[in-house]
Amino acid sequence: MKKLVFLLTAVACSTVLFAQKAVSIFNGKDLSGWTIHGTEKWYVEKGEMICESGPDKAYGYLSTDKKYKDFDLTLQFKQEAEGNSGIFFRSSIDGVKIAGWQAEVAPPNHNTGGIYESYGRGWLIKPEAEKDKYLKYGEWNTYRLKVVGDEVTTWVNGHEMIHFKDEKIGKGEGFIALQIHDGGGIKVRWKNIRIKEL
Repeated sequence: MKKLVFLLTAVACSTVLFAQKAVSIFNGKDLSGWTIHGTEKWYVEKGEMICESGPDKAYGYLSTDKKYKDFDLTLQFKQEAEGNSGIFFRSSIDGVKIAGWQAEVAPPNHNTGGIYESYGRGWLIKPEAEKDKYLKYGEWNTYRLKVVGDEVTTWVNGHEMIHFKDEKIGKGEGFIALQIHDGGGIKVRWKNIRIKEL
């Protein structure tokens, strides 16, 4: 009996560990598992996912085919040109009109790490101004976004940017999406996109 209990406990622990393991959602070769929305450019080059303004200079999105509720996401990004982008979560889309929440990725002094609700309440929380120093514009940055229930936390290069609770976010469902802002002249590189479902 003790052996059986030990075996069942070991299996349960292994299952939990497996469920918590971070997995890559970008294969470094192509956009498998993702869907392009809009006319802006999304492509893969030398193991990096790149978004770039197209001739329409409009909003564009690249969404995961899979929906994610509670997760811990990490990725690296490098901003070129204007570098205005973002990471949407628990989102849905109609054409290029996206409903959901965006963890901001932006040029200096434009609230990288803050949370914005598109077509809704607008800015929900911005990082304290002094935290903008953690963004390395034009260099590779590590971004972490953790969403559990109604709680959201972001980090840039290991520094916590915001942490807050929101009842509406807690009820949200949908995919994760990367954004390219409108206006033209934008280019952002992404790599090492990994997610741990919670």
